[in-house]
Amino acid sequence: MAYDDTKTPLLPVNDRNQPSSPPPPPPPFSPKSMATLKNFYILLGPLLCAVICLCVTFDGPTTSRNMLAVTAWVFAWWLTEAVPMPMTSIAPLFLFPLFGIASADGVARSYMDDVVTLLLGSFMLVLAVERYNVHRRLALNITLRFCGEPVNPPFLLLGICATTAFVSMWMHNVACAVMMMPVATGILQRLPVNPTDGSARAATPINNFCRAVVLGVTYAAPIGGMSTLTGTGVNLILAAIWKSTFPEAKPISFNTWFLFGFPLALLIFLALWVILCLLYLSKGSSRALAAYLDKAHLKRELDILGPMAFAEKMVLAVFGTTIALWMTRSITEDIPGWGALFHGRAGDGTVSVMVATLLFILPNGKQKGEKLMDWNECKKLPWNIILLLGAGFAIADGMQSSGLADILSKALDFLEQVPYIAIALVVCLISAIITEFITSNDAAATLLVPLLSQMARTANVHPLALMVPGAIGSQLAFMLPTGTPPNIVGFTTGHIDIMDMMKTGLLLKIVGTAIVSLLMPTLGAYVFVTKGLQ
Repeated sequence: MAYDDTKTPLLPVNDRNQPSSPPPPPPPFSPKSMATLKNFYILLGPLLCAVICLCVTFDGPTTSRNMLAVTAWVFAWWLTEAVPMPMTSIAPLFLFPLFGIASADGVARSYMDDVVTLLLGSFMLVLAVERYNVHRRLALNITLRFCGEPVNPPFLLLGICATTAFVSMWMHNVACAVMMMPVATGILQRLPVNPTDGSARAATPINNFCRAVVLGVTYAAPIGGMSTLTGTGVNLILAAIWKSTFPEAKPISFNTWFLFGFPLALLIFLALWVILCLLYLSKGSSRALAAYLDKAHLKRELDILGPMAFAEKMVLAVFGTTIALWMTRSITEDIPGWGALFHGRAGDGTVSVMVATLLFILPNGKQKGEKLMDWNECKKLPWNIILLLGAGFAIADGMQSSGLADILSKALDFLEQVPYIAIALVVCLISAIITEFITSNDAAATLLVPLLSQMARTANVHPLALMVPGAIGSQLAFMLPTGTPPNIVGFTTGHIDIMDMMKTGLLLKIVGTAIVSLLMPTLGAYVFVTKGLQ
């Protein structure tokens, strides 16, 4: 149908001169048609809620029991995806008032925290990067420098993974994985491999290199995101819960987290590269790849993009300005940064939204009056992640106000007997195991971090000594395709199977847990000053 033809009706018009056949009758209703697994999952949430309300009693206010019931309802729907995750994420808006946990205004405020605005503005910047192919140009330029001549598979793998990790530092790891995977698979398209064959493919040097590249991009995205406060939703959840639970304490700023997160991510990233090289890159890889992959191919891909346009330069300038403002808002106690000019009222979310606004003001140089961004582009915003983040804050606040956090924290009293130097190992290990069975890292962190903050008060340790390892552990979901959205992105390429993820992911999880357990009592104690408050 020609929609640009003004004479063409938008809806089909029946010709009355021609008899039209009646629509087929709907199938008769049967109670058996309602007995589906999907409907069972829908009922599971309210049923768990009712059972807890009727059978569970606490030595505390009734709201604590109600909060547990509502949490069970929400997490049952999250885990089974009985209701779309964005709709489940806004369920606290009606559940909390109905169960007497919080007022409608109170719970609604949790959905527009400064951390939420930080993520919202960052996603708008990501959309601008995607619109002008800045990420593809960056990927090709960096990869070109690592390719080698003749091709050096370990260093080419390092270049692809390092590019992914770097990009993920400045945008959400899910968006990074979605953007970088086509870049990686585009490089692999010149290789004689059929990804649809799945696990039946032979373990040839070329097939193994493809596995290494896809696994590298899949895991480098969440690892790179650990570096910065905006790289993953979990980091933002940790910062928001710390701010809401301990409002009198110094907040976790972008700069503070970077001092700890970057060394942590760097060590885990190097471990990832070594693991992939040992498992998938043999001595014959270079000879096998030399005939299909060289610098000439990458240069041709870069030439197709042409010279950098004015719009790309403007997006890069805005991108760099954002990073500089994040890094300098709060530097040290002796050098307060530009945030001191506003008496602490400006946050990282202030920067994020401000630079996002600039995208709608600055011209793109293509057509007169056309800006770098328009609102139609923002229709692609991942509201599911934004609403999930808001739900996490709402649940964390509800656990605090209802008294449930105090009650549940007693279940972790055994950690009081764990030596201080081993606390990070135990907490990170527990979190890393739980997160494999919860598809959303954000959901796992939302469940664990508030409990750890409350437990720390009774365990005579600094709250961040438990909260930080718990948050990082929830990001070590490397073993199952459903563990995280980046895992799903990598698995759907067809280049890897479950055994590849299980084998590589288990090793990476063990090494990652060990690195966290070593860094938290040392570098973490210095950055977060965890030797002080108990």
